Amino acid sequence: MTTAAQTTFPGFAPEDFDVFAIDGLEPRMEALIARVRPKLHQLGAELAPTLSVLCGEEMYPHVAKHARRKVHPPNDTWVAYAPNKRGYKAHPHFQIGLFESHLFIQFALIYEATAKESFAKQALKRVSELRKQIPSGFTWSGDHTEPGGTLHSKLSADELQTLLSRLQTVKSAELLCGLIIDRHDPLLRDGSALLAKAEETFASLLPLYRLAR
Repeated sequence: MTTAAQTTFPGFAPEDFDVFAIDGLEPRMEALIARVRPKLHQLGAELAPTLSVLCGEEMYPHVAKHARRKVHPPNDTWVAYAPNKRGYKAHPHFQIGLFESHLFIQFALIYEATAKESFAKQALKRVSELRKQIPSGFTWSGDHTEPGGTLHSKLSADELQTLLSRLQTVKSAELLCGLIIDRHDPLLRDGSALLAKAEETFASLLPLYRLAR
């Protein structure tokens, strides 16, 4: 297992988040590739072994390429960890990524995930259990393209049921849950501390991943 104390990961600087303020697809992608993508590849290499141990199966890192974008520049970017070497979108996975305003560390079932319906069916039976297991400071979202979401501490049982029911019945529905860290938080500039926080967050999200698998 990778230990955060051994890492040379540098963390994230304000300039990494500033790439999302650059106008135009090509200029933003050039800055993203130069500044942010190498750090995402490093995060992938650092944390995949830890996640593999946590999940009990091989987890492969996938850094977002944004290859389908032809006009609009990306508003966020990420590295995803999934139990499939060829891709992650169809599988339950973990993500670490950036919007201009924050960094996120989360579990994700996005619109292409094949396990959404079965996951939702199981999760709906365990709403009260999940509400106790998920840390109060985590955030839930139903759309990976939008920054932010609703704090777990402010999400009622009925609202969580609604989110899960939508995942079960709406083809385009998504579910994401995890930690949001403001871009100005000094934790982000401490690579070892950030890796330790990521490992801790992944461990807290394991109940969701296990339900999905």
